[in-house]
Amino acid sequence: MNLGKTARAASHTAKALGLSLGSIMAAGVMAPQAALAAAASEPAAAATADAAASAGSYTPMAPTPGIGMPVDSGIGFQQQFSKLGEYGEWIHNSVLLPIIAVITVFVLLLLVVIVVRFNRRANPVPSKTSHNTLLEVVWTLVPVLVLIGIAVPSIDLLAKQYKPAPKGALTIKVTGNQWFWTYGYPDNGEFEVVSNMLNIPGQPTINNGVREVGSEPWDGPSHLEVDNRMVVPVGEPIRLQITASDVIHSFAVPSLWFKLDAVPGRINEKVLFVEKPGVYYGQCSELCGAKHGYMPIAVEALPRDKYDAWVLTHAGGKIDGQATAASETDYLPGEEPAGEASEAPAAEATAAAE
Repeated sequence: MNLGKTARAASHTAKALGLSLGSIMAAGVMAPQAALAAAASEPAAAATADAAASAGSYTPMAPTPGIGMPVDSGIGFQQQFSKLGEYGEWIHNSVLLPIIAVITVFVLLLLVVIVVRFNRRANPVPSKTSHNTLLEVVWTLVPVLVLIGIAVPSIDLLAKQYKPAPKGALTIKVTGNQWFWTYGYPDNGEFEVVSNMLNIPGQPTINNGVREVGSEPWDGPSHLEVDNRMVVPVGEPIRLQITASDVIHSFAVPSLWFKLDAVPGRINEKVLFVEKPGVYYGQCSELCGAKHGYMPIAVEALPRDKYDAWVLTHAGGKIDGQATAASETDYLPGEEPAGEASEAPAAEATAAAE
């Protein structure tokens, strides 16, 4: 009896010791694994936190009154925020207006002279001169010279504003619809932004899902502010590819010297370059139906870091990498775009490495 009890006690003691040793060994194995898992999760958690912080750091910019929009009693161009716009405004103010003023005054003076000197009372016997070689040469050559003076800077401006975008430039796809715009960002994760005009109090809804004016802190001018703006990085050439889904529209932002038709079944491309951060407004400039006047354009230009933060606020949004190292003068006529110029050395370096 005593021997059996002693054996059973010894057996229970051995099992207890085995369980204790097993627990200790399991804890010893699990502890390093848990530590490794915790260490591995720290960078991921930090990256997630950083991304969340970046995504939540975007705040829509409030528009500046009178900047990038029409002004009361305005009769000239809107203030320009691109070099092409400044050049176009210079052509208008310094070339076209002086020529037009001189021609207008000259014609008025001729009319006054004719009325005063060649009326029936002052000139009862009219002249019968049929031709004058000198006058004919003058009134032929002078208009030719005037037209050449207008054509040279005009053709130069056309060539500059339709220069292709440099390789690596950010691409944004713009689609005109009745009566709203959509903006696609293929370089930032293929997400798309739908932009409708904000409703006006007391008027019927323009498009379904449009928020009432006053619902957001960045509400801008009437008939120009939208629920979702086209956001772009400042100081970079941006390739805009413009088309339409139904009828012909026209994407126009006067203060950025930008206007390009949106034609169904066709993609028109042009470079947009914004020099300063801000909000710039435009409108569809091609009659497109009953609500043509209710599809405004709002372009918000942000520094690159804030643009990246805005991208991360969209599902699937991703950063496109390095900003394009090019300025507006890098793709003017006679100069090679920065992206194309850097391609040859890169190819040579690859060949040397092989």
